[in-house]
Amino acid sequence: MKRWIAGAVLILLLLAGGLAWIALAPNTPAYEGTRGVKIPRAASFEQVVDSLQAAGILRHRVSFVWLARLTGWHRQIKAGYYTFEAGASNYHLLSVLRRGLQTPVRVTIPPGSRPEVVAAVVCRALACAPDSLLAALRDSSLAAELGTDTLHLFGRLLPDTYFFYWLTDPRTVIRRVHQHFLDFFTPERRARADSLGLTIDEVVTLASIVEWEAGPEERPRIAGVYLNRLRRGMPLQADPTVQYAVLQREGQKRRLLFADYQIDHPYNTYRFRGLPPGPITNPSPGAIDAVLYAERHDYLYFVADGEGGHVFSRTFREHVRAANRYRRLMEQRRRQARDTTGDGADG
Repeated sequence: MKRWIAGAVLILLLLAGGLAWIALAPNTPAYEGTRGVKIPRAASFEQVVDSLQAAGILRHRVSFVWLARLTGWHRQIKAGYYTFEAGASNYHLLSVLRRGLQTPVRVTIPPGSRPEVVAAVVCRALACAPDSLLAALRDSSLAAELGTDTLHLFGRLLPDTYFFYWLTDPRTVIRRVHQHFLDFFTPERRARADSLGLTIDEVVTLASIVEWEAGPEERPRIAGVYLNRLRRGMPLQADPTVQYAVLQREGQKRRLLFADYQIDHPYNTYRFRGLPPGPITNPSPGAIDAVLYAERHDYLYFVADGEGGHVFSRTFREHVRAANRYRRLMEQRRRQARDTTGDGADG
């Protein structure tokens, strides 16, 4: 009897030890950092195991499957994106998966973009289709819920880096980013907008033009020019708004022609005074602040200087001279380019 009991105890100990080894022993290959796996909604347990192996996370399939089925945890696995360090055990893998302890995904919304570009960037990182995010941006009920309209909603997608769960739906993404936009407009920034006589949406609309117009160094000065023109009732005559009108009609940007400035389009600020109906892009925080904290000066005009910057003028006569210098410089460079091409062909 004693021998039988001792044998039974030994068997139980061996079984317990084996179970503990299956549950707690490392079951990943050796690798640096972490590796991630995406578990889609409605994925079967077999597909989950396949995904873990394809991601290079699961080393021994049989022990993982055995423990999952023994515990019933194979029926509790949640969809999502998960990351694991090397050395994780079957118990740890299953515990994370069944509890839905997802790893957030990094999403960076680029500034000065089109809705199609932002939708592609977001849905490349998350489990969504770009068309679904574009549809959410065009949803008037969602825009109204957020206190704006579909003309201005995209301009409120503040460029920044965000973290979302992989399965976050587009409407939730927009709500979260919009809340960040509202948080960005601190009481001080709202007071600055009021002092300029502009609403938040008008600030964003002007900032979207400044975003496309110049680099960060010149934006406060250019914003000051546009504010001066608005105060005097002058048309903005902003090339980016013409570029936007071309983009809306043709689907892509291109070099502007003289005829483009006569396009009958509500965003063409050469034909229509004041701000356009809405933003032409999603301006960066820097462009928004360039409007809110614009330079105070008496410039009313600016033109490219041919070196990546602009020449600013107070009078139209000064502006014409600066514009003529720029045209002569461009013509000179075109002649030099033709001469260089010709020399190369002759050689």
